[in-house]
Amino acid sequence: MLESGAGIACWSLYQRMSTLLEELELKHVQPLMSRVNVILDDVRGVTSTVKEETNRVNHAIHSTIDRVDDTADRMRSNVRAKTSRVVGFVRGVRVAIETMLRPAA
Repeated sequence: MLESGAGIACWSLYQRMSTLLEELELKHVQPLMSRVNVILDDVRGVTSTVKEETNRVNHAIHSTIDRVDDTADRMRSNVRAKTSRVVGFVRGVRVAIETMLRPAA
C-alpha cells in the first residue's frame, strides 16, 4: 500500500513538473527564442552585407592596382622610347665628333 501511494505521489509530482515546465517554456523560453531568432536574422543580414561590401572593395582595390601597373608599364615604355632616341642622337653626335677629330690617315 505504501509503495502504491509513493508511486501515485511520484506520478502526481511528475505531472505537475511537466505542466510547470510547459508553462515555463510558453511564458519565457519561446518569447526569448523568438527574440534570439530575430537577432540572428539581423546578424545574418549584416554579415551578408559586410561580405558583399568586402568583395566590392576587394575588387575595387585589385582593379586599381591593375590600372596602376598598366600605367607604370606604359610610362616605362614611353620613357624608354624617348630616351632611346636621345641616346641614339647623342651616340651619333659622338661618332661624328670622333670622326672629325680623328687624324687623317
